[in-house]
Amino acid sequence: MRLALLAELNAARRARRPVLVITDLGSGHQRLIYADEIHASASEEDALDVSLKAAIETRLQLGQSGALDHNGHSLFIEVHRPPTRLIVIGAGHIAQALVPLARLTGFDVLIIDPRTAFATPERFPDVRIVSEWPQVALQEQTLDAHTAMAVLSHDPRIDDPALIEALRADCFYIGALGSRKTHDKRQDRLRAEGFDEADLARIHAPIGLDIGAVSPVEIAISIMAEIIASLKQKPARQPEAKGAVAEAAV
Repeated sequence: MRLALLAELNAARRARRPVLVITDLGSGHQRLIYADEIHASASEEDALDVSLKAAIETRLQLGQSGALDHNGHSLFIEVHRPPTRLIVIGAGHIAQALVPLARLTGFDVLIIDPRTAFATPERFPDVRIVSEWPQVALQEQTLDAHTAMAVLSHDPRIDDPALIEALRADCFYIGALGSRKTHDKRQDRLRAEGFDEADLARIHAPIGLDIGAVSPVEIAISIMAEIIASLKQKPARQPEAKGAVAEAAV
Protein backbone atom coordinates (compact mmCIF):
# COMPACT_ATOMS: atom_id res chain seq x y z
CA MET A 1 0.00 0.00 0.00
CA ARG A 2 1.30 3.46 -0.90
CA LEU A 3 2.34 5.51 2.10
CA ALA A 4 -0.05 8.33 1.20
CA LEU A 5 -2.96 5.90 1.00
CA LEU A 6 -1.95 4.24 4.27
CA ALA A 7 -1.76 7.63 5.99
CA GLU A 8 -5.24 8.53 4.70
CA LEU A 9 -6.59 5.17 5.88
CA ASN A 10 -5.11 5.59 9.34
CA ALA A 11 -6.53 9.12 9.60
CA ALA A 12 -9.99 7.81 8.69
CA ARG A 13 -9.75 5.08 11.31
CA ARG A 14 -8.70 7.55 13.99
CA ALA A 15 -11.69 9.71 13.08
CA ARG A 16 -14.02 6.66 13.29
CA ARG A 17 -14.94 7.17 9.64
CA PRO A 18 -15.98 3.97 7.79
CA VAL A 19 -13.85 3.41 4.72
CA LEU A 20 -13.09 0.75 2.11
CA VAL A 21 -9.89 -0.03 0.23
CA ILE A 22 -10.47 -1.49 -3.24
CA THR A 23 -7.53 -3.37 -4.71
CA ASP A 24 -7.39 -4.54 -8.33
CA LEU A 25 -5.64 -7.89 -7.89
CA GLY A 26 -4.47 -7.85 -11.48
CA SER A 27 -2.86 -4.43 -11.66
CA GLY A 28 -2.28 -3.85 -7.96
CA HIS A 29 -4.01 -0.47 -8.21
CA GLN A 30 -5.66 0.62 -4.96
CA ARG A 31 -8.18 3.27 -4.15
CA LEU A 32 -9.85 4.37 -0.96
CA ILE A 33 -13.60 5.00 -0.79
CA TYR A 34 -15.28 6.64 2.20
CA ALA A 35 -18.59 5.05 3.10
CA ASP A 36 -20.41 8.37 3.09
CA GLU A 37 -19.07 9.18 -0.40
CA ILE A 38 -19.95 5.98 -2.25
CA HIS A 39 -22.70 7.70 -4.22
CA ALA A 40 -20.98 11.06 -4.37
CA SER A 41 -18.13 9.46 -6.31
CA ALA A 42 -20.21 9.41 -9.49
CA SER A 43 -18.61 12.62 -10.74
CA GLU A 44 -15.06 11.22 -10.53
CA GLU A 45 -13.22 9.84 -13.55
CA ASP A 46 -12.97 6.43 -11.89
CA ALA A 47 -16.53 6.56 -10.59
CA LEU A 48 -18.07 3.39 -9.23
CA ASP A 49 -20.81 1.88 -11.37
CA VAL A 50 -24.14 0.90 -9.90
CA SER A 51 -23.41 -2.80 -9.47
CA LEU A 52 -20.08 -2.17 -7.76
CA LYS A 53 -21.69 0.35 -5.43
CA ALA A 54 -24.28 -2.21 -4.42
CA ALA A 55 -21.62 -4.85 -3.83
CA ILE A 56 -19.40 -2.69 -1.63
CA GLU A 57 -22.38 -1.34 0.29
CA THR A 58 -23.38 -4.91 1.10
CA ARG A 59 -19.88 -5.72 2.31
CA LEU A 60 -19.81 -2.50 4.33
CA GLN A 61 -23.11 -3.34 6.02
CA LEU A 62 -21.93 -6.85 6.87
CA GLY A 63 -18.47 -5.65 7.86
CA GLN A 64 -16.92 -8.38 5.71
CA SER A 65 -13.87 -7.99 3.50
CA GLY A 66 -13.51 -10.30 0.51
CA ALA A 67 -12.82 -10.87 -3.17
CA LEU A 68 -15.15 -9.78 -5.95
CA ASP A 69 -15.19 -10.32 -9.72
CA HIS A 70 -16.37 -7.21 -11.50
CA ASN A 71 -16.36 -6.46 -15.25
CA GLY A 72 -13.48 -8.83 -15.88
CA HIS A 73 -11.44 -7.55 -12.95
CA SER A 74 -10.64 -9.44 -9.77
CA LEU A 75 -11.02 -7.01 -6.87
CA PHE A 76 -10.46 -7.30 -3.16
CA ILE A 77 -12.72 -5.14 -0.99
CA GLU A 78 -11.17 -4.39 2.39
CA VAL A 79 -13.71 -3.02 4.87
CA HIS A 80 -12.63 -0.77 7.73
CA ARG A 81 -15.44 0.09 10.11
CA PRO A 82 -14.90 1.74 13.49
CA PRO A 83 -15.33 -0.58 16.48
CA THR A 84 -18.90 -0.69 17.72
CA ARG A 85 -18.88 1.30 20.94
CA LEU A 86 -21.06 1.44 24.03
CA ILE A 87 -20.95 4.57 26.15
CA VAL A 88 -22.35 3.88 29.59
CA ILE A 89 -23.54 6.91 31.55
CA GLY A 90 -23.53 6.09 35.24
CA ALA A 91 -21.37 3.54 37.02
CA GLY A 92 -23.91 1.85 39.27
CA HIS A 93 -24.77 -1.81 39.80
CA ILE A 94 -26.46 -2.25 36.42
CA ALA A 95 -23.41 -0.81 34.68
CA GLN A 96 -21.22 -3.29 36.55
CA ALA A 97 -23.25 -6.13 35.06
CA LEU A 98 -23.63 -4.54 31.61
CA VAL A 99 -19.98 -3.72 30.93
CA PRO A 100 -18.68 -7.35 30.96
CA LEU A 101 -21.54 -8.41 28.68
CA ALA A 102 -20.76 -5.63 26.25
CA ARG A 103 -17.09 -6.53 26.17
CA LEU A 104 -17.89 -10.22 25.65
CA THR A 105 -19.95 -9.28 22.58
CA GLY A 106 -17.12 -7.21 21.13
CA PHE A 107 -18.11 -3.68 22.10
CA ASP A 108 -15.55 -1.02 22.92
CA VAL A 109 -16.83 0.34 26.25
CA LEU A 110 -16.47 3.78 27.80
CA ILE A 111 -17.93 4.71 31.21
CA ILE A 112 -18.77 8.30 32.07
CA ASP A 113 -19.74 9.29 35.60
CA PRO A 114 -18.63 12.33 37.63
CA ARG A 115 -19.28 10.42 40.84
CA THR A 116 -15.81 9.16 41.65
CA ALA A 117 -17.11 6.87 44.38
CA PHE A 118 -18.76 4.77 41.66
CA ALA A 119 -16.48 5.27 38.65
CA THR A 120 -13.41 3.45 39.91
CA PRO A 121 -10.94 0.99 38.32
CA GLU A 122 -11.70 -1.45 41.13
CA ARG A 123 -15.36 -1.62 40.08
CA PHE A 124 -14.56 -1.58 36.36
CA PRO A 125 -11.16 -3.17 35.73
CA ASP A 126 -9.60 -2.74 32.30
CA VAL A 127 -12.33 -0.34 31.11
CA ARG A 128 -11.81 3.29 30.19
CA ILE A 129 -13.48 5.59 32.74
CA VAL A 130 -14.01 9.33 32.43
CA SER A 131 -14.91 10.96 35.75
CA GLU A 132 -16.43 14.08 34.25
CA TRP A 133 -19.92 15.42 33.68
CA PRO A 134 -21.30 14.11 30.37
CA GLN A 135 -21.57 17.56 28.80
CA VAL A 136 -17.80 17.83 29.27
CA ALA A 137 -16.71 14.25 28.62
CA LEU A 138 -18.76 13.79 25.46
CA GLN A 139 -17.16 16.79 23.79
CA GLU A 140 -14.05 14.64 23.44
CA GLN A 141 -15.97 11.77 21.82
CA THR A 142 -17.23 11.18 18.30
CA LEU A 143 -20.83 10.06 18.60
CA ASP A 144 -21.65 8.26 15.38
CA ALA A 145 -23.73 5.51 13.80
CA HIS A 146 -21.46 2.90 15.42
CA THR A 147 -22.11 4.22 18.93
CA ALA A 148 -24.72 3.06 21.46
CA MET A 149 -25.45 4.97 24.66
CA ALA A 150 -26.98 3.48 27.81
CA VAL A 151 -27.98 6.17 30.30
CA LEU A 152 -28.12 4.54 33.72
CA SER A 153 -27.33 7.03 36.49
CA HIS A 154 -30.98 7.80 37.25
CA ASP A 155 -29.88 11.35 38.08
CA PRO A 156 -31.26 14.00 35.69
CA ARG A 157 -28.21 16.17 36.27
CA ILE A 158 -26.13 13.41 34.70
CA ASP A 159 -28.61 11.71 32.40
CA ASP A 160 -30.17 14.72 30.68
CA PRO A 161 -26.93 16.24 29.31
CA ALA A 162 -25.91 12.82 27.99
CA LEU A 163 -29.26 12.35 26.26
CA ILE A 164 -29.04 15.81 24.74
CA GLU A 165 -25.65 15.02 23.22
CA ALA A 166 -26.81 11.61 21.98
CA LEU A 167 -29.96 13.01 20.38
CA ARG A 168 -27.89 15.60 18.56
CA ALA A 169 -25.71 12.85 17.13
CA ASP A 170 -26.23 9.75 15.00
CA CYS A 171 -26.06 7.06 17.69
CA PHE A 172 -27.68 3.83 16.53
CA TYR A 173 -29.07 3.21 20.03
CA ILE A 174 -30.05 5.45 22.94
CA GLY A 175 -31.55 3.90 26.06
CA ALA A 176 -32.43 5.41 29.43
CA LEU A 177 -33.13 3.80 32.79
CA GLY A 178 -36.32 4.66 34.65
CA SER A 179 -40.04 4.00 34.85
CA ARG A 180 -42.55 5.34 32.36
CA LYS A 181 -43.46 8.06 34.86
CA THR A 182 -39.80 9.02 35.15
CA HIS A 183 -39.46 9.03 31.37
CA ASP A 184 -42.54 11.24 30.96
CA LYS A 185 -40.89 13.87 33.14
CA ARG A 186 -37.62 13.39 31.26
CA GLN A 187 -39.36 13.96 27.94
CA ASP A 188 -40.87 17.20 29.22
CA ARG A 189 -37.39 18.45 30.10
CA LEU A 190 -36.05 17.44 26.70
CA ARG A 191 -38.94 19.15 24.92
CA ALA A 192 -37.99 22.31 26.78
CA GLU A 193 -34.52 21.88 25.22
CA GLY A 194 -36.08 21.96 21.76
CA PHE A 195 -36.43 18.27 20.91
CA ASP A 196 -39.54 17.13 19.07
CA GLU A 197 -41.50 13.87 19.23
CA ALA A 198 -39.42 12.23 16.50
CA ASP A 199 -36.29 12.94 18.52
CA LEU A 200 -37.81 11.58 21.73
CA ALA A 201 -38.98 8.43 19.96
CA ARG A 202 -35.33 7.49 19.45
CA ILE A 203 -34.92 6.91 23.18
CA HIS A 204 -35.55 3.33 24.35
CA ALA A 205 -37.24 3.89 27.68
CA PRO A 206 -37.73 2.11 29.93
CA ILE A 207 -34.44 0.66 28.73
CA GLY A 208 -34.14 -2.98 27.72
CA LEU A 209 -36.32 -5.67 26.22
CA ASP A 210 -39.29 -6.70 28.31
CA ILE A 211 -38.13 -10.07 29.67
CA GLY A 212 -39.37 -9.53 33.21
CA ALA A 213 -35.89 -8.57 34.41
CA VAL A 214 -35.50 -7.61 38.06
CA SER A 215 -31.90 -8.04 39.19
CA PRO A 216 -29.04 -5.88 37.83
CA VAL A 217 -27.70 -8.84 35.84
CA GLU A 218 -31.10 -9.59 34.29
CA ILE A 219 -31.59 -5.92 33.43
CA ALA A 220 -28.12 -5.80 31.89
CA ILE A 221 -28.96 -8.83 29.73
CA SER A 222 -32.18 -7.15 28.56
CA ILE A 223 -30.28 -3.97 27.70
CA MET A 224 -27.57 -5.79 25.78
CA ALA A 225 -30.19 -7.75 23.86
CA GLU A 226 -31.96 -4.54 22.86
CA ILE A 227 -28.69 -2.93 21.79
CA ILE A 228 -27.78 -5.92 19.63
CA ALA A 229 -31.26 -5.97 18.07
CA SER A 230 -30.87 -2.29 17.22
CA LEU A 231 -27.41 -2.87 15.78
CA LYS A 232 -28.67 -5.70 13.59
CA GLN A 233 -31.81 -3.68 12.76
CA LYS A 234 -33.96 -6.55 13.96
CA PRO A 235 -37.27 -5.63 15.60
CA ALA A 236 -38.19 -7.12 18.94
CA ARG A 237 -40.55 -10.07 18.76
CA GLN A 238 -43.22 -8.04 20.59
CA PRO A 239 -42.48 -4.37 19.84
CA GLU A 240 -45.53 -3.15 21.72
CA ALA A 241 -44.23 -4.57 25.03
CA LYS A 242 -41.07 -2.61 25.89
CA GLY A 243 -39.15 -1.95 28.98
CA ALA A 244 -37.23 -4.43 31.05
CA VAL A 245 -37.17 -2.27 34.14
CA ALA A 246 -40.79 -1.20 33.95
CA GLU A 247 -42.30 0.59 36.90
CA ALA A 248 -39.83 -0.85 39.41
CA ALA A 249 -37.12 1.63 38.43
CA VAL A 250 -38.49 4.88 39.84
